[in-house]
Amino acid sequence: MTPRRALILIPSLLALLAAPAHGDTPGGVQAKNKTVDGEKVYKQICAACHMPNAMGSGGGAIPALAKNRKMADPAYPIGILMKGKGAMPPMNDMLSPAQVAAVIAYVRTNFGNAYPQPVTEADVKRIAKPGRSME
Repeated sequence: MTPRRALILIPSLLALLAAPAHGDTPGGVQAKNKTVDGEKVYKQICAACHMPNAMGSGGGAIPALAKNRKMADPAYPIGILMKGKGAMPPMNDMLSPAQVAAVIAYVRTNFGNAYPQPVTEADVKRIAKPGRSME
């Protein structure tokens, strides 16, 4: 590399170093703009077990979320996500209440589910209080 070319690249490299590293922080850019994409959360976390089409495992160890009547009551998926059940580990340390609300709202309005009642971060915080039974 010529010295002149190196001088041209230096400002660009300095700008990269000065920029905040949102991708390396918990929540990344989402934490900055407070917008959570439920579809993205589903694809990045839930689809690994529940499958991209939300049909779960064939043997029933991982239940289908698609066309699932239990999704009608937001308290049910909130409790399962936050406290875990069976093969489902608790996600309360992995997902924020905003992420839980967003992914539940996404699942409740997709995959053959038609439960448009909003699920909010406040619902998640209220329903997932320690000591509250989720059955």
